[in-house]
Amino acid sequence: MPVQALTGAELAERLSAGVPASVERWEEEVVWVDPSKVEDVARFLRDDSSLDFQFLNAISAIDFIEYFDVVYHLTSFRLQHTAVIKTRLHGRESLAVPSVYHVWRGADFQEREVWDLMGVDFQGHPNMKRIMLWEGFEGHPLRKDFL
Repeated sequence: MPVQALTGAELAERLSAGVPASVERWEEEVVWVDPSKVEDVARFLRDDSSLDFQFLNAISAIDFIEYFDVVYHLTSFRLQHTAVIKTRLHGRESLAVPSVYHVWRGADFQEREVWDLMGVDFQGHPNMKRIMLWEGFEGHPLRKDFL
């Protein structure tokens, strides 16, 4: 059986029932969630047996100048489906979202990499420090305003 992506509408419906007030909108294969609810959404996606997202493929961030998107790619090997969850952080300073480290330990280095290169702080991460650049490095080199 091939791996299939859950639709944004289907995922949004399940998330709205499981984590009230978490869904902001959805697209074809993406659900946008409230940044403050990211950890609750992650826990629900992992623990709900009809979703069973036990594996975090990747966390990334995209700099759009006025805002940053943080993107989570998930897989359920047992149920053979995938999901994409996004959240939007406005501004350029004090960008923060709850860490999903306590949900998926694979988030450890990925969150640190996003912090190091893009400047998104993952609140509650047990070791939020640079992973690629040295401590004391000024700025975040993958930001569009980095000189």
